[in-house]
Amino acid sequence: MDCNRRRHVAVVVTAIQLERLRRRRDSRRRFWVHPVIAQRQERGQFWALYQNLRAHEDQFFGYMRMSIPSFDELLGLLESRLMHQDPFMRDSIPPVERLVITLRYLGTGQSLASLHYAFLVGKSTASMIIRETCVAIWDALHAAVMAQPHKEQWKEIADVFQQTCQFPNCAGAIDGKHIRIKKPVRSGSQYYNYKKYFSFVLFAMCDANYSFRYIDVGSYGSRSDSAVFAHSEFGKMLQDKALDLPEHTTLPGTTSPAMPFVFVGDEAFALGENLMRPYSSRGLSLARRVFNYRLTRACRVVECAFGILANKWRFLHTPIHLKLETAISAVKAACVLHNFVRGKRRV
Repeated sequence: MDCNRRRHVAVVVTAIQLERLRRRRDSRRRFWVHPVIAQRQERGQFWALYQNLRAHEDQFFGYMRMSIPSFDELLGLLESRLMHQDPFMRDSIPPVERLVITLRYLGTGQSLASLHYAFLVGKSTASMIIRETCVAIWDALHAAVMAQPHKEQWKEIADVFQQTCQFPNCAGAIDGKHIRIKKPVRSGSQYYNYKKYFSFVLFAMCDANYSFRYIDVGSYGSRSDSAVFAHSEFGKMLQDKALDLPEHTTLPGTTSPAMPFVFVGDEAFALGENLMRPYSSRGLSLARRVFNYRLTRACRVVECAFGILANKWRFLHTPIHLKLETAISAVKAACVLHNFVRGKRRV
C-alpha cells in the first residue's frame, strides 16, 4: 500500500516538473528585440512628434502638460540622472525620451500596453522608465519646490490666507486624498478604504496659492485622515513645535490676546493649539457660524489644490496599475511637478 502511494506521488511530482519545464521553454524570448519595437527611432511617437511639437508651443503644452521653457529646465535638472550607457547591440533610450514617456503617463494615465504601442518600448521597459524618472524628479525638485518654510515665509503664507479667505494667523490647510490603486499583493484589507476600493493616502499641507508645502504619501487606505496626520513627520513636528512657526500675535483689529499661528482642517482632525477645526454644526450662534464659514473657505484651498493636481496629471483619475512603490513615486513626482509648474506661472 505504501509502495503504491509513493509511486503515485512520484508520478505527480514528475508531471509537475515536466509542466514547469514546458512553460519555461515556451516563455523563452524568441527575439532579442521584437519586430514591433525594432523601428522605435523611425516610427515611435517621440521620434515622430517631438520636434514638430516644439514648433507649436500650445500643442507642446497640451502634450507635455508644461511649457517649453519649463520642460527644458526640468530636462536640464534630470539629464545626468537619466543617462544610461548603451547596452550591447542597441542604443539606450535618451533622457529626453524617458522624460516624455513619464510625462505622458502622468498626464494621461495610459496603460503600459498603450505606452508600449505608442512609443515602441517594451512594457517592462516603460514601467522601469516611469519608476526611475519619477524618483529622479522627486530627488531633483523636492528640496527646491517643497522646502520647509521659515518664520518669514510662514508670515507671508498667513498674509495671503488673510487676504483671500479672511482667516488670520493661518499657516496652511491640511487634508488627505485617497489614491485609487489595484490591490497590492498579500496586503489583506489594509489598503481597502471606507469608499469600498483599494487606495493609499496622499496627505498634504498647502498654502493659499494652492502649492503643496508638505506631503506624506503611502499610508494605508484603511486609515483615517487624523491617524495619517498623527503618524506623519509633519504631525510629529507640529506636536514637538519643530516647524519654526512665528511667535503668537494679535488678530487684526485687536490688541489682545496674542494668538498662535494655526493650520486648518475639517472635522476629521482633533483640535489643538496649532490646529483648528470647525465647530459642531448643531445649535451654532451667529459668531460660530461666521467662524465656520471662514475656516471652511481656508480649508477649501487644499481641496482645490487636489483638484488642480488631478486635472493636470490625469493618471490620478483612474486606478493606478503599477507596483505600489512605483505608484507612490509617481504621486510624489506629480506633487513636486505641480509646484514646479505653478511656480513658473507666478514668475
